[in-house]
Amino acid sequence: MVFATILSGLAPSFLMVALGGVIRARLSENAWQGLDKLNFEILFPALLFVAACKRPIAVADVLQIGPAVWAILIFAMLLGWAARPIGPDRFLDFAGGWQTVWRFNSAIALVASQTLGPATIGQMAVAIGMAVPVANMLAVLVLSKGGSLSILQTLSKVALNPFLLASVLGVTVGLSGISIPAPILAPLEMVAAAAIPIALISIGATMNWAALAKMDRFSGYVCLTQLVLVPGATFLVCALADGANGLAPVLILFAALPTASAAHVLASGFGADRKLVATLIAQSTLLSAVTLPLWILAARAVF
Repeated sequence: MVFATILSGLAPSFLMVALGGVIRARLSENAWQGLDKLNFEILFPALLFVAACKRPIAVADVLQIGPAVWAILIFAMLLGWAARPIGPDRFLDFAGGWQTVWRFNSAIALVASQTLGPATIGQMAVAIGMAVPVANMLAVLVLSKGGSLSILQTLSKVALNPFLLASVLGVTVGLSGISIPAPILAPLEMVAAAAIPIALISIGATMNWAALAKMDRFSGYVCLTQLVLVPGATFLVCALADGANGLAPVLILFAALPTASAAHVLASGFGADRKLVATLIAQSTLLSAVTLPLWILAARAVF
């Protein structure tokens, strides 16, 4: 049942990526880069804002779940840095791949959380709302650094990044309890609905399909870190903390998620190696079809 639920959630993503591979030649390289630019500047920021602002966020949940998911992100980031010696020579290209270690697929998160009960679905919504701004801030920071910018330029790039602005604004609205009027929210939802399909198709058109079946040391370490080491450490900490006040299942699930398709959009926006990131996303998503159900079963059995 768990495997079937996860696979049904992953199947549409696989099909959209495959579609991108099939129609790759129908558009020029410039056209695909234009789609990535559209996603970076407009579509994904709308998705991030809508996803955060539509879920009321309680302060008590923020104080419990927020620090926990932030710790998971930082831990994943530190583990990922160990791959620097075996990663791409250019730091910007390494940063594009490095960010995939701590980025997470929020759509799969919400599908997978259904297997752990209604309480976990609500907790996961809070986890996503609190983690997205931090994950984006860290990604923008390392990608900006990879561009050899000055400190002032880096700070400006981080502060004005569309992903970060949309995430922070959405969480702020969620915390405030303000309801955005339907006539204003509806067009934003229409724009947001296009973000993930376009990103997945672009990933399929960009990725190195030959490399998908054979991992090198860098991609192997990235996937191992994200899908095994980080959730394994989270599981151990939750066990030592007696279930972490009932949050263990959602934290383990969060830690075990494959990387986000937005990582490709962000890497493209900064000029990092798009093919590397697209391939890492595909590898992470495919492998998670096996690892994610196993972590869910473990969390259900122990907690």
